[in-house]
Amino acid sequence: MAHEIEYNDAMTTMLELIWGVGFMAPGGEGNIAKLVEGLETRDRRILDIGCGIGGPAFVLASKYGAQVVGIDIEPQLIEQARLRAEKLGMGSNCEFVAVDPGPMTFPDESFDVVLSTGVIMQIENKREIFEEALRVLKPGGILTCYDWMKSEGEYSEDMHYWFKMERLTYSMKTLQEYEAMLRDAGFIDIDLTDSSEWYRQRVQEEYEQIRSELYPRMVELLGKQEADHFVENWRAMKVVCVKGDVYQGYYRARKPGRPNPHRV
Repeated sequence: MAHEIEYNDAMTTMLELIWGVGFMAPGGEGNIAKLVEGLETRDRRILDIGCGIGGPAFVLASKYGAQVVGIDIEPQLIEQARLRAEKLGMGSNCEFVAVDPGPMTFPDESFDVVLSTGVIMQIENKREIFEEALRVLKPGGILTCYDWMKSEGEYSEDMHYWFKMERLTYSMKTLQEYEAMLRDAGFIDIDLTDSSEWYRQRVQEEYEQIRSELYPRMVELLGKQEADHFVENWRAMKVVCVKGDVYQGYYRARKPGRPNPHRV
């Protein structure tokens, strides 16, 4: 069944404008550094779940020496990533594959690391994706992710409004629910970190940027109607982040097996 495209050209253009070329989640190279901190990456095979237009994969390959396979369910994003890889001369160590939702086609024990940044929050069946990550990891392999999470209880009205502005599908869970799902999937040595404070500050700065110095460029690239939409989108996002309705978290877990060879 075809997946409805959510990350259209306007959305990816806006995300790159505010978060950096190639990136569809905040933090840029600094975010990737946190995800792989303490891991041996050179010549390791890394699977990037929800690779988007390739920014994290290119950093992992060029800066950390990894062999990266990026997967995404939106084929137009994969096409952009492939074109960028060719332009950057990174086709030999960055492979991008369009996939359907559900089980992966990779063989068991194919990867040393499975990584994802700002994607699992949009996947309904998180248990399946964690079980698949466990399956494709080598024994002792590491799952490392950055994601956006919800507070306890039902979504607030502010959250529902932000979702409407986002025009994206979300299925957020709490940090504690992530821990339980990872354990149920078979992972061990689970480590979770609430890193919300940095983005609570950053989203306010972003909102001021897009309604001032970035706004003319947004109008030029997107047109006034879309530019105004994203100004309101960011205002709504600022509200839920500052209130604590949304949290930014990192989590890492290990597949049982021989002692993990990737710790340094």
